[in-house]
Amino acid sequence: MNTHRGEARGVFGSSCLGGFIDPTDGYSSPGYRDENDNAQKWHCVDCSTAESIWACLSCSHVACGRYVEEHALKHFQESSHPVALEVNEVYVFCYLCDDYVLNDNAIGDLKLLRSTLSAIKSQNDHCTTRSGRVLRSMGTSDDSYFLHDGTQSLLQNEDQMYTALWHRRRILMGKIFRTWFEQSPTGRKRQEQFQQKIAKREVKKRRKLIRQVLHVVNNIFHGQLLSQVTCLACDNKSNTIEPFWDLSLEFPERYQCSGKDIASQPCLVTEMLAKFTETEALEGKIYVCDQCNSKRRRFSSKPVVLTEAQKQLMICHLPQVLRLHLKRFRWSGLNNREKIGVHVGFEEILNVEPYCCRKSLKSLRPECFLYDLSAVVMHHGKGFGSGHYTAHCYNSEGGFWVHCNDSKLSMCPMDEVCNAQAYILFHTQRVTENGHSKLLPPELLSGSQHPNEEADASSNEILS
Repeated sequence: MNTHRGEARGVFGSSCLGGFIDPTDGYSSPGYRDENDNAQKWHCVDCSTAESIWACLSCSHVACGRYVEEHALKHFQESSHPVALEVNEVYVFCYLCDDYVLNDNAIGDLKLLRSTLSAIKSQNDHCTTRSGRVLRSMGTSDDSYFLHDGTQSLLQNEDQMYTALWHRRRILMGKIFRTWFEQSPTGRKRQEQFQQKIAKREVKKRRKLIRQVLHVVNNIFHGQLLSQVTCLACDNKSNTIEPFWDLSLEFPERYQCSGKDIASQPCLVTEMLAKFTETEALEGKIYVCDQCNSKRRRFSSKPVVLTEAQKQLMICHLPQVLRLHLKRFRWSGLNNREKIGVHVGFEEILNVEPYCCRKSLKSLRPECFLYDLSAVVMHHGKGFGSGHYTAHCYNSEGGFWVHCNDSKLSMCPMDEVCNAQAYILFHTQRVTENGHSKLLPPELLSGSQHPNEEADASSNEILS
């Protein structure tokens, strides 16, 4: 008899309450006692009291309520299992909401849970599910010993099958209570806080990644221009330092007009650099010179003195990689851009000394002004918003040029590179300002080098 009662508890055991532990694996709740041991079946696993016993619906823990020793509340604080069931009065309580769960879900899982607990308490030999299935435990009657061996085996197999179907809902029960909690006000608040934490963490990671990328870009392409404005009235010069990551070079005026004769004449990249750094006269008296207005008081009623001036751009800090963007597209009409098909001539070595500010770079050796051609990007097509891009790249280890066309790579001679219709030119500094010939310093690879102030400013602009 005792053996069969133990089997009955294996089928309808207290682990059904949690919805997570399968009682068919021989597990029994530590808070459940046999009738022969004690008249009270349920007791607290911590203080062994049988008064106000609550069973956790997430695990097999059984403890006393808050009006006894509060062991069930302590279990919630330690394990974060919010929902518990009072085994005698079959109340369901949520510690997160600090209130009783009154309503059942649409499929009636609480009702099924309570009927299961009632079967445990009464030690009934059967329990009827919503679908009409009768779950029976073997051996609740002495008559089972007189059954034929084959019949008893068949009943045992059938009972195991129904038990497996019964406890298949253990995972569904956990999902139901989890969904119910997420839909509650407390659950929604917790979910929002959790999502905000994840979002903040992702933003931090993204910002860190952007800073690392900008740090690498700044160390490779960052240079500085000296913007010098000269007042033609007093010859006072005003200097401003501007960062750059590439130089956009315009074609000289004679190449701006359309025509076959003009297109057949090649343009040198040195001409475009000379146009970029040439002195440009500002139209009219529009410049406010500090020296010319130095005698004028700040809040004086006298008008501000405007003078004529001229402006010039010069390189004052050399980048490791000089990127030259050839502005091949010009406006023709209101909303149309036309491509300039003039061939631009360039050589393997570019000397940028004529385009630099000698006062700022007077301490550099002549070798620092020499740049080697490392890549040529071509644009194929006539339209600004369409076309195809290919590139010629120099392999410094092998000492040869490679034509890159999507996934196709092929070696090419230097003549083919020089005859290409260049759109962007990349030049690598032969000797850096520090006297090194490497493209990236060792400090950059280890991440110990800090970006300069201009790099920090650009990073903040992108991040904001």
